[in-house]
This record gives sequence, C-alpha cells and structure tokens, in this order.
Amino acid sequence: MVSTYTTIMTATRQIPVSEGVWEDISDLKRPGQTFDDLLAHMVEQEKKRRFIEDMDCIEAEGDFVELEFDVSDTD
Repeated sequence: MVSTYTTIMTATRQIPVSEGVWEDISDLKRPGQTFDDLLAHMVEQEKKRRFIEDMDCIEAEGDFVELEFDVSDTD
C-alpha cells in the first residue's frame, strides 16, 4: 500500500501598507485570486523586468569579444 501525504505550511504575516496602496492592490486582484497569488505574480514579473533591465545595461555598456572555436561536423 502506498500513501502520499502532502503537508501544507502556511505562515500569516502582516504587511503594513497605506490605504491608497491597499486600494491599488485590491483593484489589481481578479475575482477568485488570492492576495498571495497576486503578490507572487507581481514578484515574478518584477524579477523578469529586472533581469531584462540588467541584460540591456550589459548589452549597452559591455565590451564584447568574438570567441573563435571549431565545431566538428557530426553529419
């Protein structure tokens, strides 16, 4: 007999925000979406935005050199 147990750990935290920020966040939340889901999505979007911004800076400011290497033909 095989049993699978899933443990869900939840932590409740309070994050103080102004009334205006609370309203803005509430307006972004879709029906049925939890604040946890919304904030997780917002964090992921910000990580992607920062990554792209960093790559753009590297591309704009970077000194690049061409690397030469041989690739054997396997066909």
